[in-house]
Amino acid sequence: MTFNPLEQRGIPLERQIRNWRELNVTPIDPDHCDPYTRCRIITMNGIEVEAIMFSHQLARNTVDPEVKRQLAQTRYIEAQQQKAVNWLLPGVSSVLETTIAYEQVAVDLTAWVARMEPNPYLKQAYQFGVLEDFDHLYRYANLYEMIEHRKADAIVEGLTEVMPGRPTKYHHRHPADNVRDPYAKDETNPLSKLHALTIMSAEQQTMNFYMNTGPTYMEPIARQLYQEIGLIEEEHVTHYESLVDPGETWWEQLVNHEYNECYLYYSFMEQESDPRVKAIWELHLNQELEHLHIACDLMRRHDGRDPESVLAPQLPDVLTFEPNKAYLRELLDTQIDLTTLGAGYVREAHERFEKMQEQLHGGEAPPSERVMTQHDEMFGREYRVETEGEHPDPALREK
Repeated sequence: MTFNPLEQRGIPLERQIRNWRELNVTPIDPDHCDPYTRCRIITMNGIEVEAIMFSHQLARNTVDPEVKRQLAQTRYIEAQQQKAVNWLLPGVSSVLETTIAYEQVAVDLTAWVARMEPNPYLKQAYQFGVLEDFDHLYRYANLYEMIEHRKADAIVEGLTEVMPGRPTKYHHRHPADNVRDPYAKDETNPLSKLHALTIMSAEQQTMNFYMNTGPTYMEPIARQLYQEIGLIEEEHVTHYESLVDPGETWWEQLVNHEYNECYLYYSFMEQESDPRVKAIWELHLNQELEHLHIACDLMRRHDGRDPESVLAPQLPDVLTFEPNKAYLRELLDTQIDLTTLGAGYVREAHERFEKMQEQLHGGEAPPSERVMTQHDEMFGREYRVETEGEHPDPALREK
């Protein structure tokens, strides 16, 4: 069934404020929930954080007090949505358990978007990035067994494999080589705009999460690993945000944000297995439909354009969390040795890349390598979850 959010009216804005009792959502049970329910929660938290911060930036760049007041009203509801979504995560889960779930999001969300992306250049950007998040999952899973003596498969439940991706030490590139070419806003499939916003927002939230939680650990290797991967997440945000056409006006960006929220809440409502969480997705969708109409009105008044000229006439097929094992193995087999040069990709280490590696590593093994050495010293092996057989790359098979 097609769903056009531009033709749907949601809950009137004046009826959207929830009281404390309504915001006091019951968290999911980490031992019995669908791992992809947790992934959807983490994704929507990142989407809401991006919506809030974008609205703040727009408010700081407009002189119209009426626009500021309108943005403040919708932004407050977005903030309530963000709290309700993020508070679905259980307090009994450790930071590392949540971290592994964040990386499962990064792997399966980015892999799905790469599979569905119609633009070849954008598709390559997602294919490149997902092999790095895949390796981060592997490094954190080994740290998890070292520190908490538990196995990451209890979190990912065999839906996502845990094994080496592009080695994390090679993710450190010169900042100039993390900037990609943007899509052309007037020529790009509207689905591509939704994909770019979604992955940028998810990676941004991961970056924020690591930069704030990393120093809460006492173990030196944990503090160091979060610091290293936190820096790479900044690279990933640069990588993905540069895909968005900077020629989009503030109002165009606003309607794209609101439309994307409708798309994702609708997608997750359609596939959610937890009835209680599904009800939250449905409520938030009905709130976002009204936010979209408000954004469209602002675009008509201040941009002089019809939002239908930049938005899809109906929502694309639902975004789906599902295993991507065969697709990821194909990428591991064909793209693991790529790095970036300018806005493109190469297989050979180049002078700028090698200089960055030398400056950062200083001839020492980075935390991502040392965590594996320490894990091997403790357990005599690596931690992996290889449900589909040996690693596609013979050089990365367990010895």
